[in-house]
Amino acid sequence: MQATRSGLMNGLAGVAIFSGSLPATRLAVTGFDPVFLTVARAAIAGGLALALLLALRQKRPAAGDLLPLVVVALGVVVGFPLLTAYALETVTSARSVVFIGLLPLATAIFGVLRGGERPRPLFWLFSGLGSLLIAGFAAGQGLGATSTGDLLMLAAILVCGLGYAEGAALSRRLGGWQVISWALVLSLPVMAAVLVLRLPQSFAGVSPAAWGGLAYVSLFSMLIGFVFWYRGLAQGGIAAVGQLQLLQPFLGLTLAGLLLGEEVSPLMLAVTTGVVGCVAAARKFAR
Repeated sequence: MQATRSGLMNGLAGVAIFSGSLPATRLAVTGFDPVFLTVARAAIAGGLALALLLALRQKRPAAGDLLPLVVVALGVVVGFPLLTAYALETVTSARSVVFIGLLPLATAIFGVLRGGERPRPLFWLFSGLGSLLIAGFAAGQGLGATSTGDLLMLAAILVCGLGYAEGAALSRRLGGWQVISWALVLSLPVMAAVLVLRLPQSFAGVSPAAWGGLAYVSLFSMLIGFVFWYRGLAQGGIAAVGQLQLLQPFLGLTLAGLLLGEEVSPLMLAVTTGVVGCVAAARKFAR
């Protein structure tokens, strides 16, 4: 019971931090191209992670942990940041936040495949209903200029769910902050090399808001949030704690409206509310 409660608290802290990721990314892409933004945030977080691992004298992962760490890196260090950065060039952060409603289902599916969890049938029923609401929302918007952004967001959700589940399974052996730190360190040489190649000729035109977005996604979204998130998933269960992600759309929509002045339509709120209700019900049957 104590582990479950602690898992929920850590998971909630992680979700609160991640809620600012898409609005911050939206700000950052106004001054940086998506590739530079992705490698810059990973390189900054990777340097901090390396310093942390060395300072606390953490032992290296076992050989059998390297492939799962690569999967984590590809999912949450490279895949999700890059795909969402490209998506947010054509869609608002408010619109993209709605797709976060699919993350609990994606995380739970990969939790079954990679973490050995077995939620009850009613869990899948309610999670599936929530996913149908998201699919209906996307389809109802038509195939305009934003359809590519929607597809990129869906791809981002899939790779992120895989990275979450793989990292949660590893956290049971290595610890939450160690998993994201080692994943960042493994990707650091490539990220640093690409960073040098993608350096713009000048940063003169980059606004303070874009710099602030880069700072947030580098420190909080890429490192600090995962310290809490992976610990929460390992303690409370991937499927159960993963449902807390349904709070993220509410928080993200609030930030998009308050900080970016983006329109939060009644349909976005209705879809988000419906998905939260479905997955809140699903959480009762996660174990």
